[in-house]
Amino acid sequence: MKKLLIVLSFAISGTALYAQTAEPYEFKEYKRHAATPVKSQDQTGTCWAFSTASFLESEALRLGKGEVNISEMFVVRNIYRLKCENYVRRQGTANLGEGGLAHDLLHAVERFGIVPESVYPGRSNPSKPFNHSSLEKSLKETCGALVQQGKEGKLDPKWMAQIDALLDQEFGPAPAKFSYNGAVFSPLSYRDFLGIKPQDYVTITSFTHHPFWDKFILEIPDNWSNGEFYNLPLDEMMRCATFAIEQGYTLSWDTDVSNAGFSARNGIAIVPEKPWQDKTAAERTNAFNLWEPEQKITQEYRQQLFDTQETMDDHLMHITGTTDEKHVGIYFIVKNSWGEISDYKGYVYTSEAYMRLNTISYTLPKSALPRDVRRRLGLEPGDVNIENNRKADMQLKPTPATDSTPANAKPNASDSAPQMRPSKKTIKGGKPKE
Repeated sequence: MKKLLIVLSFAISGTALYAQTAEPYEFKEYKRHAATPVKSQDQTGTCWAFSTASFLESEALRLGKGEVNISEMFVVRNIYRLKCENYVRRQGTANLGEGGLAHDLLHAVERFGIVPESVYPGRSNPSKPFNHSSLEKSLKETCGALVQQGKEGKLDPKWMAQIDALLDQEFGPAPAKFSYNGAVFSPLSYRDFLGIKPQDYVTITSFTHHPFWDKFILEIPDNWSNGEFYNLPLDEMMRCATFAIEQGYTLSWDTDVSNAGFSARNGIAIVPEKPWQDKTAAERTNAFNLWEPEQKITQEYRQQLFDTQETMDDHLMHITGTTDEKHVGIYFIVKNSWGEISDYKGYVYTSEAYMRLNTISYTLPKSALPRDVRRRLGLEPGDVNIENNRKADMQLKPTPATDSTPANAKPNASDSAPQMRPSKKTIKGGKPKE
């Protein structure tokens, strides 16, 4: 009994001590690269277009082309058309929905080009929010009927005209030529003017069900176009991400946001060490406001949650920099497409643990990868001397075009890069809903 009282006393005092020492998150900005204003995808499932268009807008800034505003809907219209064609030709067995991936936008840019949003707003009334629910329903009904007509041998040779009519009604006809800033462009010539070369970009992931240091087609529903991903060990995937940001690049990021640790409202994404169902009411109230320890994420745990569909491909955003959180180290600065919500005006500060666990993939220029990784993946000729290449990479400095910062960004607050300070143990957590 005496021992029990001592244990209870220690537990109570320990809880009181935790409450007394709990501190808010404290960020010291380290790297923030140039990015265009936050937008909202509204009532659409087109985060893949908004995130990757934002990524290419930062690429244009990095390449010295100035600030541009890419029409996401020009890309979305073209991808919807390709999805419908794919669905009908595959006799209704393919994925047909609003979702997509970064390589879909890059494929559309390569094939169809780029248009400024002022030229192609992609809706009859630009003052109204985007909403593709009716369009999605119409496309599914029309494509379903076309599939049935094909099975019956009654498909009209000009069946794609029905798809085009629905898309023109929603988005408006796609322009073949347009005037912009005193010059006449086609979508392809405007892409070339911006210096965007889709073949210069690659997508990185990390899963154990395929060999590392090779590429494969990731088995997720939104990979309807069978895009290829380069597979790296988890630590290498993280090293490449932080290295790219250090060198002045940004990334288009595919992740899971339907889990316990993501709060767009608070602008924080973490992997709490303490399971959500075990938290007190006070701890739940203070979640995302007061710092708490995080789980240590291993390659095995990451794979386990992917295989059990706890980690799923459900949102894409744009990583624009890193910051140093006082208690744990590196956090990623992530631009969302849900409007300027939270104290961070539409940005989400994302821990390294969250990125290690929930990253489906990220897309970046080949040139943003460390030299040893480029060579091991066959993206650059040369022998692979990992140790020497890493030392050489650390000596690289961004070109003036890549070392860019938006006018409203804070200056770097530290001359040294933030480091990850991992928690000491791994504890699985629950899944709250916001």
